[in-house]
Amino acid sequence: MAPGSPAARHRAAPRLLAALLGLHIFAIAFALEVSVGKTNTVMALNNSNVLLPCTFTTCMGFQDLVFTWYFNSTEMIYQGKIKNTATEPTFVTGNPRVEFVGSTTKKDYNISIVLNNVEFSDAGKYTCHVKNPKERNAQHNATIFLTVVHKMVETDNTVTLIIVGVVGGLIGLLILFMLIKRVVLFIIKKIQDGKKECLVSSSGNDNTENGLAGSKAEQKAPPKA
Repeated sequence: MAPGSPAARHRAAPRLLAALLGLHIFAIAFALEVSVGKTNTVMALNNSNVLLPCTFTTCMGFQDLVFTWYFNSTEMIYQGKIKNTATEPTFVTGNPRVEFVGSTTKKDYNISIVLNNVEFSDAGKYTCHVKNPKERNAQHNATIFLTVVHKMVETDNTVTLIIVGVVGGLIGLLILFMLIKRVVLFIIKKIQDGKKECLVSSSGNDNTENGLAGSKAEQKAPPKA
């Protein structure tokens, strides 16, 4: 069979597909990932400073990695560059109110920033974007939403506490009822057992006195003629 024949190409197709699939899985395993934490929402007081968290991971390491923070997808507020895993980021450009507070020489690659003197106009979407040339310029990003308020509103837990108290009280009453029920059933059983013993004893005494079968009267010798 010739190497270039249709039958040979047909047999080689599954091998090629398996190889491509393996490369795809390999690429996923070493893919660049960016995260802003468990929640993507942040609330800040007006005129305060707020932390915008962001970390990235890569199994292949990085070289001349560039990370950029965007406000509402278009406005660049901070950009930094990291030469390798042994160096901290160098500032490229950004908003004067934005301060880099992360570190990339530790276990976690942290590229978080702090936005100082927050204003109501700062509320919106913040995107942390990372590009790693070592991974064939792989790119990834994560988004966090900032809400700016005049004052923090304390959560009123009164209703919750009332509900918890009522539920706890009902559970306590149910447990008490079950205990009382068991005690009452135990007492009733004891009383019934006592009555049974009394009836058996009383029945035996009556048979003896009345001369019934099996009584002592039946055991007397018959009178002589």
